[in-house]
Amino acid sequence: MKDELLRKFRGDEARVTIAIIGMGYVGVPLGVAFAEQGLVVHGVDLDSHRVDALNRGQSPFPDIAASRIVDLVKAGTFRATCNHGVVAGADAVIIDVPTPLSKTREPDVSIVMRALDQVTEFLRPGQLVVIESTTYPGFTREVAAPRLEAGGLRIGRDVFLAFSPERIDPGNPTFGAVNTPKIVGGMTAACAEVAAALYRRVTDQVHVVTNTDTAEMVKLHENTFRAVNIALANEVALMSRRLGVDPWEVIDAAATKPFGFMPFYPGPGLGGHCIPVDPVYLSWKMRTLNFAVRFIELAEAINSSMPEVVVRRLQDALDVRGRTLSGARILVLGVAYKRDVADVRESPAVDVMVHLRARGAEICYHDPYVATLEVDGLTLETVDWETEAERCDCALILTDHGSIDYALLADRAPLVFDTRGVTRGLPSRPDVIRL
Repeated sequence: MKDELLRKFRGDEARVTIAIIGMGYVGVPLGVAFAEQGLVVHGVDLDSHRVDALNRGQSPFPDIAASRIVDLVKAGTFRATCNHGVVAGADAVIIDVPTPLSKTREPDVSIVMRALDQVTEFLRPGQLVVIESTTYPGFTREVAAPRLEAGGLRIGRDVFLAFSPERIDPGNPTFGAVNTPKIVGGMTAACAEVAAALYRRVTDQVHVVTNTDTAEMVKLHENTFRAVNIALANEVALMSRRLGVDPWEVIDAAATKPFGFMPFYPGPGLGGHCIPVDPVYLSWKMRTLNFAVRFIELAEAINSSMPEVVVRRLQDALDVRGRTLSGARILVLGVAYKRDVADVRESPAVDVMVHLRARGAEICYHDPYVATLEVDGLTLETVDWETEAERCDCALILTDHGSIDYALLADRAPLVFDTRGVTRGLPSRPDVIRL
């Protein structure tokens, strides 16, 4: 079984067929990358509207040009479907479904569990299964492997199982599925070898680690590293303001050191699919082992406090100008969780807006990527920022989208509060304040 798969994945035999479960921000670019290398990709998703859109050649993400999908659909190398039955004909199955947090902020692996069950229904000898969805260390070994073996197939002999953490960075113009090194950990050495051979068809560099637990830990370490250092940057901002110095100048100056320093910048809080979530997966796992994760818990406390910090700073700025937050009109610039993307998952902007409403502020927002947004039961639509800048009491920059002319914003708005440091290249002026 292993030798046959290796011959296929190395390009020595017939065309390879892959089923990718989940056509989200990870599954689509990965599927396109494989299809562009001549592999046949079946993208499986429960959202029929997304499936239909993909088959019409429409791209759900600005990172992927629609023309690329159109070409692949015409060539017959990429097709989306709601039918998990395509798994039966696939040489490899890659699971790229969400693993969010529950309402009690514990790992919610229910979606990946359902995907595993659907894969198991069609599993046959001679297939590779790879989990890319973020999980906790031990999930692949303790949960996924027994599920796949429940029908009598043996991992490492009949089928092959690996974990390879996704490393897609939405909106990143430099690094994508092809030039970002891929981490692979297998349940057995044979599993790792087969998975690595598949990814080498599309990825410039594959780094094989000892086992699936290690690969799972790699992903959590990467994003915990970011969360902890962002928390430090946020605390540096708070300390610097108390000391009367500009934190952005401090960080920019420190970044001139060519060794021993990596700049992280403050902001209104953490957002997105990974950084606010992944450290919680790790801390949850360690709590089951009676291990205290003090750095993670402290970082989470600091980062989660930032939306309220932003609102307090805004209140102070309005107080100085003889205004109160209650009744003030606040124009929010950017509600996506990061620059130049449309994703609002875990966006701190939403938390800030909830706090503003609770204090009686009237809010509106502009985001070129987010047409509508629900905030605390209120549905809002994006507005024209140039018009609203002259009507508002303060323009609050929460996401630094590149399409906004911030110099013009500073000229039109009576007060600008910049939480992203995007105005630090403008001349100093009293009506532009930064976090």
